[in-house]
Amino acid sequence: MARQPKGRAIDGIFLLDKSPGMSSNKALQQIKRLYGAAKAGHTGALDPLATGLLPICLGEATKFSQFLLDSDKAYLTTAKLGEKTDSADADGQVIETRPVPAVLHQATVESLLSQHFLGEIEQVPPVYSALKVQGQPMYKLARKGIQVEVKPRRVSVYSIRLLAIREQELDLEIHCSKGTYIRSIVQDLGELLGCGAHVSRLRRIKVGDFEASQMQTIEQLEAWLQSLPETAPEYIQSRLDALLLPAWSAIETMPSCELTPEQAIALKQGKTQVNLGLPADSVLRAFALPDHEFLGMVETDAEGRMKGKRLIRTDQ
Repeated sequence: MARQPKGRAIDGIFLLDKSPGMSSNKALQQIKRLYGAAKAGHTGALDPLATGLLPICLGEATKFSQFLLDSDKAYLTTAKLGEKTDSADADGQVIETRPVPAVLHQATVESLLSQHFLGEIEQVPPVYSALKVQGQPMYKLARKGIQVEVKPRRVSVYSIRLLAIREQELDLEIHCSKGTYIRSIVQDLGELLGCGAHVSRLRRIKVGDFEASQMQTIEQLEAWLQSLPETAPEYIQSRLDALLLPAWSAIETMPSCELTPEQAIALKQGKTQVNLGLPADSVLRAFALPDHEFLGMVETDAEGRMKGKRLIRTDQ
């Protein structure tokens, strides 16, 4: 007999504002515990130093987490000038100090940003990163003193703005593709300025279409729960569940189609369907009439024949 998973079969996405110093996995486990969820996953780890938007997928929403992993991101970061660290952020050890230019002109910094970091660029990921070499995360190898070859990768930076200049700090806002390392951008900028630099603050403010205004910290969530009057656990659970975004919000920009109850049943049974008038060679979100029940993702072939691609759990 198959072992039943522990926890509730709750589906949805919680937009977490991750606290500094917390690992993404610990944050995931705390949300999973608060919801009593049987299944949960995050959508791209943030460094412990980093704060901000970390979408947590619960239940069937985990089937669509890859789309958030692959989506564009936006960050606010502070570059500390004059110090280079082994991890390229404030959690690492300082390995070099150099004097900061007495005067940093806004035009000079903005010119360097546009010339070297805007558009499709090639960057070398930090050795202290989760990228794997021969099955091992590079940060584990780096901690053991094992040197590995780090190959450059091509990423896209859609915008990079200088927000502020202080005596030894720069504030930047960066909108970029998946796989972009803000630490590498800051470290490379420090070299161009001749003084070295590392990330002292990093905050993610956007993941795909999810924005910072939608997120909550674990502390805010726990305080809100404590403020609720003592009542039935089912009521508290329902209030918690109301904070979740639907599973399909991870793929909200994907075109959709509506199926009749009969077509929905056929889809759930794994049958290929024809003559639905759907665009050929497409991937769509599928909803069932009359209640707009989300069924999952479907795909069509060159003749417009439809079949399931990634369907969610159903009771039928």
